[in-house]
Amino acid sequence: FLEVCGYPISIFFIVVNEFCERFSYYGMRAVLVLYFRYFLQFDDDLATSIYHTFVALCYLTPILGAIIADSWLGKFKTIIYLSIVYAIGQVVMAVSAVNDITDSDRNGTPDSLTFHITMSMLGLLLIALGTGGIKPCVAAFGGDQFQDHQAKQRGTFFSVFYLCINGGSLLSTIITPLLRAQECGIHSQQKCYPLAFGVPAALMVVSLVVFIAGSGMYHKTKPQGNIMLAVCKCIGFAISNRFKHRSSVHPKRTHWMDWAEERYDKLLIAQIKMVLKVLFLYIPLPMFWTLFDQKGSRWTLQATTMDGNFGIAILQPDQMQTVNPIFILTLVPIMDKIVYPLIKKCGLNFTPLRRMTVGMFLAAMAFVAAAVVQIQIDKTLPSFPSASQSQLKLLNMGSNTLMFWKCNSTSLLQATENYITFEEESIKVSLPNSTISRTVVLPKEKRQTLLIPSNNMQLDTKKNLKYSDIFFRTHLERFSKHLFFSRATFTITNGVNTCEYSREFGFGSSYTLLIPSNFMWGPTDIKPNSFHMGWQIPQYFLITCGEVVFSVTGLEFSYSQAPSNMKAVLQAGWLFTVAVGNFIVLIVAEIAQIEEQWAEFFLFASLLVAVCIIFSIMAHFYTYTDPTAIEAQFRDKSDNESHQERLEMEKKHSIDHHDENDEQKQTKM
Repeated sequence: FLEVCGYPISIFFIVVNEFCERFSYYGMRAVLVLYFRYFLQFDDDLATSIYHTFVALCYLTPILGAIIADSWLGKFKTIIYLSIVYAIGQVVMAVSAVNDITDSDRNGTPDSLTFHITMSMLGLLLIALGTGGIKPCVAAFGGDQFQDHQAKQRGTFFSVFYLCINGGSLLSTIITPLLRAQECGIHSQQKCYPLAFGVPAALMVVSLVVFIAGSGMYHKTKPQGNIMLAVCKCIGFAISNRFKHRSSVHPKRTHWMDWAEERYDKLLIAQIKMVLKVLFLYIPLPMFWTLFDQKGSRWTLQATTMDGNFGIAILQPDQMQTVNPIFILTLVPIMDKIVYPLIKKCGLNFTPLRRMTVGMFLAAMAFVAAAVVQIQIDKTLPSFPSASQSQLKLLNMGSNTLMFWKCNSTSLLQATENYITFEEESIKVSLPNSTISRTVVLPKEKRQTLLIPSNNMQLDTKKNLKYSDIFFRTHLERFSKHLFFSRATFTITNGVNTCEYSREFGFGSSYTLLIPSNFMWGPTDIKPNSFHMGWQIPQYFLITCGEVVFSVTGLEFSYSQAPSNMKAVLQAGWLFTVAVGNFIVLIVAEIAQIEEQWAEFFLFASLLVAVCIIFSIMAHFYTYTDPTAIEAQFRDKSDNESHQERLEMEKKHSIDHHDENDEQKQTKM
């Protein structure tokens, strides 16, 4: 095999492949919840639920990928075939975001959301199958490229591999939100989700091409059989055999897995016992991932209500996720080189399970910080109508006063700076001392703007609206958080004269533009976000500290406690905890139906603290084992038994041979 500086040249293709694939995945995922919320028009809870369902599937499919690679196709072919599925899924997602496909009236909004929802769900399903299927294969395939004398280079490869994962994540979460914030479209200019999904799709195609280009240089191992399947069969036999011999007549055995001894090797049973011991500790772990993965959903939605102007740069809400990989790349070496050695010098026994407990506590504190931030944000947000209310604002471009008739009262108003809240389903509006009146219907949970033109106002070149026409123009609007910070330029024309007017808009603001003969801006409907996005940094710092202490340590602990041939089994178990954690988010988001977001954050923090206490108790009673020593004992015992059987066979053969000679002598005599 060709080598460069002591490294197999094939690993360079694998490293580039991983960088492009991670860029593709994290880039698409960075804008996903906003795509659900503002393009597909899901509410916050549904957008969060679909997002976490997708993430959960991405961590369930690695089990399928491992089975396919180990039992059927091998790692190389599995990566190729599932990468093709992955790339198709990314392309489908990009197509689903093109609103012009169904925008037949060219008004800037899709006419058939069903088409876009169907396409996006299909794309996400293919992506989940692809990214999850290749997840357990790529790193292991890279390790297969090294020979026995390249152990040092193999260790360096895994460090570079992890760096590529975080590098791809960092760049993609910076670039794709910028692409999403651009305006693009064929017939109308909208937020450019097709480009935000299209670039990750292109990177996935590049990833596939690069991986195939190195095909002739790879060391490809044949499928060796799926150890996970053997483990499942052994556990199943132990359970069924115990059930068959459940009467008191049969003697009890030390461990329930010992009931598999009739069919399976004792070494395999001992290895499964070690795996089950670790998997039992995994039971509380999903709660950590329940909180951790919400940085891509709830925290991103929280950022849409904040001011992202940092002076030197203006961050999009989904770009705040870049803080996480930046902190990871900084904190991992600090923890390994400074924090852990200092703790050791202080004489503290900071075991892996204690580290994981601290990581869970830090994640809980991150959500406490998020709740405090949310409380401050809520103070700056306007009050919107509840399910039994509606709101109305009066914009009067004339000088006359209007009369409002409500259920049991009458009010005289000329104009209102803010929205008025009504409990009624409709109100009557008229001019004083006039027979002109109009009944205005008030939809629940919505805002309306009532515009009264002046006597001589020319709204267009075809018609002059007189005050007596009252064409109380009623504009229905539902509150939506604007996701851009830009300067908009308006071109105002009456067919003869033209002028341009520009205005800078802030995050979350809403304005009404009035165009009378003396052009003016109306009142601000919704003030710009005033609570700064920088206040999210402490919660990102805490959650990242928790990730470094919990996730990195957890992987190290799982590797050290796993038998030599079952490390993949524990890896699959670890990924499964991530999937379960995302399913817990679905349960809370859909069932709890907590109206106040800060209360939901406190709920998650409280749940994790409770789970953290339970985990610390479980960890206290856990006894660390040395899988290599245990396996060696069973192998030595097996070798001794084999040696003893061999001696007995030789002895028996010697006796049989002696008897045969005696018979021959007697025959001769």
